[in-house]
Amino acid sequence: MTNIKKIAVLPGDGIGPEVMSEAVKILEAVSKKTGVTFIFTEAAVGGAAWDTYRKHLPEETLDICQRSDAILFGSVGGPVREQNSPKWQGVEVNSLLGLRKSFGLYANLRPAKLFPSLAFASPLRRDVAEKGFDILVVRELTGGIYFGQPKGRDGEGEDEKAFDTMVYSRKEIRRIARTAFDIARKRRNKVTSIDKANVLTTMVFWRHVVEEVASEYPDVEYEPMYVDNAAMQLVKNPRQFDVMLCGNMFGDILSDEAAMLTGSLGMLPSASFADTGFGMYEPGGGSAPDIAGQGIANPIAQILSAAMMLRYSLEMENSASDIEKAVESVLDDGYRTADIYQTGSKKAGTAQMGDLITQAFNKI
Repeated sequence: MTNIKKIAVLPGDGIGPEVMSEAVKILEAVSKKTGVTFIFTEAAVGGAAWDTYRKHLPEETLDICQRSDAILFGSVGGPVREQNSPKWQGVEVNSLLGLRKSFGLYANLRPAKLFPSLAFASPLRRDVAEKGFDILVVRELTGGIYFGQPKGRDGEGEDEKAFDTMVYSRKEIRRIARTAFDIARKRRNKVTSIDKANVLTTMVFWRHVVEEVASEYPDVEYEPMYVDNAAMQLVKNPRQFDVMLCGNMFGDILSDEAAMLTGSLGMLPSASFADTGFGMYEPGGGSAPDIAGQGIANPIAQILSAAMMLRYSLEMENSASDIEKAVESVLDDGYRTADIYQTGSKKAGTAQMGDLITQAFNKI
């Protein structure tokens, strides 16, 4: 492992710069502990890029990303009242989809972990929430019904119709399935593949190909599950899931459901990566422009995104694990940002929460 890692830092809009500062802070602590040097190169994206470049994803930013080992992304988007202005129109599509397309980011990983100390924040029944859960949704990101052709509208009047095409190749399914099974080997050795094989021909094929891949991993438990049942089981007993393997549309829906069960988007990291291992790491929440600049945003999702970067792109598993332990330790000590605060907790701002997690990391 080389001792120099180049990180493209894209803070973006809203609370992005605030929470990104805390992620960089913890990575600097990792550097001191491990001797690995991180070279951070900041670049503009989203509305922050528009002011200078009149683009949401400038060539200058892409160039910095291409010369880096990974991308640490903040958030993009502006106030709802300004969403029709040129600065904000299409900002997420242009920024996020542009990066996914440019770097072939086909696999999206969205952890949904409910810490027992945050059981009160979950909408789940108390006795279910108190047990906690740790789920990783592995979503195929570049195929399926979102990108299949043809799509469009045809006809007029009462006979007008709209259509989309769900299509997956064997190559696309095998690639994302192997990703899920490889990751499961590093977790609890179980993959639940989500489909709708009782109705959709595409999903019959999906199940067939996933079963072929599963035979290559005899040490990993494999279970197929219809998507409607999966949605129900997430609410009934989320602890039964380890890795959930999903196509693009089902993964989009179920990862949001799983995220909501944790009680706060401010806790949820995500990753998108390519065949090469190159990845983009970002928090699951948005830019929250209504609280930007107030120092009250939760930086944990951004910090945990940095941990995922260490794990999946930079081969620094021990450091990633130590960051996660530090986060859990601070939460167990009762510290809370505004989004997860409850009476009796110790309220912490953005920078204080970052400091506490860094201090806990340094003690591990």
